[in-house]
Amino acid sequence: MSRLRSTLPVLPAALLLALLPSSAAAYPNPGVVTGDVVVHDPSMVRTPSGYVLYSTHGGLEARTSTDRTHFTRSGSAFTSPPTWWSGYSADRDPWAPDISRHSGTYWMYYAVSSFGSNHSAIGLATSPTGRPGSWTDRGIVHSTDTDDNHNAIDPNLLVDSDGTWWLSFGSYWTGIKMVRLDPATGKLHSDRTVHSLATRPDEPYAVEAPQIVEREGYYYLFASYDRCCAGTDSTYKIKVGRSTSPTGPYTDRNGVRMTDGGGTPVLETHGRYIGPGGQSVMRDSDGHVLVYHYYDRDDGGTPKLGINLLSWSGGWPKAY
Repeated sequence: MSRLRSTLPVLPAALLLALLPSSAAAYPNPGVVTGDVVVHDPSMVRTPSGYVLYSTHGGLEARTSTDRTHFTRSGSAFTSPPTWWSGYSADRDPWAPDISRHSGTYWMYYAVSSFGSNHSAIGLATSPTGRPGSWTDRGIVHSTDTDDNHNAIDPNLLVDSDGTWWLSFGSYWTGIKMVRLDPATGKLHSDRTVHSLATRPDEPYAVEAPQIVEREGYYYLFASYDRCCAGTDSTYKIKVGRSTSPTGPYTDRNGVRMTDGGGTPVLETHGRYIGPGGQSVMRDSDGHVLVYHYYDRDDGGTPKLGINLLSWSGGWPKAY
């Protein structure tokens, strides 16, 4: 979740809707979800006892569900903040968790920062169950400071087909980056190369929240573009590109590289559903599931949970 949103122009919601392309009508509404669904930057995993969803704020807020429809607030990942958080956030307020399961352990990467700053850090926690309150913090994985050209927030773990671990991340500055991880520790590999995956050609380079999915010989990079966190004035949208290599180059359906501003739209504002983004993608028994937040125009711009399935017509994802 970027902290440079205030640098983008604020447009009235009515004008935003008027500027939408006619294709916006083709975007699906979120699937029905009930219960406690006011979230930001959701990431979800399925455990033997049901689904667990984590989101920004409150020690990484937790919600549980048995059916992927009704969600109950279930505490937080952390009951007390690790001491190192205070070096990056005066409020000790973590953002944008990314949860997955590998070799019987649940891994959660998350960001700690403050609005408008790239004095930021990505942390790691592990758990045997994935349930709230069960997490052990493992400390800082990667950090950035004001003399760096990128921002260490919005992490996403990819374990590729060769078993290599990669961490993608980034927000504004020079866009989405990727580094290699050591699977034994979940922290940085001895190869410290920083790969560039996506950016924008114009300031403030508003692209963030990477999520990479491997499918049938391609790696698909989902990212959130434009302005988040402004209620009904948000212009957030989800785009995708693909590559045959985890480190890119990623190109959109028209062949434009994501490092040149490319990206094929997956989900944009339509009707009451404003600024969808902050997405994650999980694999479930019925396929790939797109999990995101949007702002509800009919409820004062309240951020809410959106869930849609993805189809893969012609090798490209489509929400339905």
